[in-house]
Amino acid sequence: MKKTLILCIIGLVIIGCNLDKSNPSIKNKSLSQTTTKTDTPAKHIKPFKKELPTIGLLMFDGVLQGEVIASSDVFAKPDKDGNQVFNVITIAETEKPIVTEEGMKFVPDYRFDNCPKLTALFVPSGYDMHAQVNNKNVIDFIRNKNQETEYMVSNCAGAQLIGKSGIADGYKIVTWIGGGEQLQKDYPNLKVQDDKLVTFVEDGKFSSSNGNLASYISALNLLEKMTTPEHREHVESYLYLQQLQNWKK
Repeated sequence: MKKTLILCIIGLVIIGCNLDKSNPSIKNKSLSQTTTKTDTPAKHIKPFKKELPTIGLLMFDGVLQGEVIASSDVFAKPDKDGNQVFNVITIAETEKPIVTEEGMKFVPDYRFDNCPKLTALFVPSGYDMHAQVNNKNVIDFIRNKNQETEYMVSNCAGAQLIGKSGIADGYKIVTWIGGGEQLQKDYPNLKVQDDKLVTFVEDGKFSSSNGNLASYISALNLLEKMTTPEHREHVESYLYLQQLQNWKK
């Protein structure tokens, strides 16, 4: 009986040793996890630097995500020496993720009530602007930020929010192609431009575009005003915009 017990114990020890040696994947898995943990998202997050101008990107459910991305794409690029040039932040009414028209979820950096001081605010659009135009909190946010910003930019139907706020009365503005006539009727104090002929317009601190990919035009124009023509060229090369000029060929 004792002999049998001793043999069982020896067998268990041997099996245990063999399991340890025959499963290096367990150790490798641990090592792999450790390696992955060192590659954290934190190193890709640009810090908020109080000394830099802050670009605010307004967001809301149903926003056209390309208009948010275009503005961030332009202003988040570093200079030729790799230095951060702007703080680029997203803002929404609440801290909940917003769902874009295209179905992606974007998490805002700030809410209306804790948004830092902005140098410029970009107001994007959605295919259905009814909820936003009738949202007092959104309109009040735009009005309040207009008092501190040096620049206000609208893309596409974002012009409706600018019109409803009244901040650009007496100034030129353009909206999405086909939307100008109704915009002028709804907000007669705006100087609405012919959206079939005008892609981008600037008047004082206000600028606007037809939206979608034309949002890059409004962003690049403001970038040059806030920096230099050389930095704009650097960002354009960073974005490979030259490659689009002859893409049909």
